[in-house]
Amino acid sequence: MRVLIFAGLAEALGRRELVFESSEAPRTVAELELRLREDWPDLAGASFRVALDQRYARGDEKLE
Repeated sequence: MRVLIFAGLAEALGRRELVFESSEAPRTVAELELRLREDWPDLAGASFRVALDQRYARGDEKLE
């Protein structure tokens, strides 16, 4: 799974994309958000949104 990162979040992470092997990839938007916050503790208080197909996604939506 390839995740593109934009704007301030890209600056905070120091990268513009993440790649997950299928066995370790988050399955939902909420899992992705949790994973980002676990891997980058500085994001603890940060606000960001996840978009799928050019629209903002809910936490329970599945990632494919």
